[in-house]
Amino acid sequence: MKNTFKISTLFAIAILAFMACSSDDSTTQEEEEVVTELHAAFAAFNPEAVTIFLDGGNVVIETTGLPNHETVYWGEGHPLYREEPGVELTPSIISSNNNAVTITVDATPNLTGNTVATQLGTIGIAVSGSSIFNDQEGGGPLDRAAASLDWTGAHIGPGVYHYHLEPKAFTNDDDNLVGILLDGVFLYGRKCNSTGTYPTDLDASGGHTSTTQYTESEEEYHYHIINELYSNTGSYIAFAGPYQGY
Repeated sequence: MKNTFKISTLFAIAILAFMACSSDDSTTQEEEEVVTELHAAFAAFNPEAVTIFLDGGNVVIETTGLPNHETVYWGEGHPLYREEPGVELTPSIISSNNNAVTITVDATPNLTGNTVATQLGTIGIAVSGSSIFNDQEGGGPLDRAAASLDWTGAHIGPGVYHYHLEPKAFTNDDDNLVGILLDGVFLYGRKCNSTGTYPTDLDASGGHTSTTQYTESEEEYHYHIINELYSNTGSYIAFAGPYQGY
């Protein structure tokens, strides 16, 4: 009986050890899973300003912050300077030493967690290379700064040239890619590529799941600029939040 008990006990320990090893192997395999190819949408970003690379399960986006379109904020004498007499200029102009930004986002956004409110400062990088900000200005409503926004819904301060509104330089009532936000979710214009019109199933963040021009018929969660005019700006907020992909 004693020998039988010892054998049974040893057999049970062996099974438990095997299960533990199997569990460890499975965990290791999950941890080692990494994305090996950048999303096709990244090809739309301005290569003169933006550098994008994979780092394990993350995408690192480095940008000079210098847009590839006209604006009054380039300053007179610059090839991309655009005269905009109606804009109440902020003190700064775009320069090569004050717009650089680096963000790191999940290569595969986590859509299973809680929503997270946007904060002041850079909330994403646009395809032009410049920053995207939310619907606030200095902790208050954007209205107070509306007069300083250029033709494409952007201005400077603090420090970087950035968009608050639909950036008409590269998306104007269409389905074009606007950029990527800090939660790793892409932001598109007011129309949806899957239907060719304004989406009617957007969540509180302006997101939904459908195909895009970059997903090869596969559905993917993404944001749209919501088709609702904002206050006295006569345009549309780029993104107010909350994020869904953290």
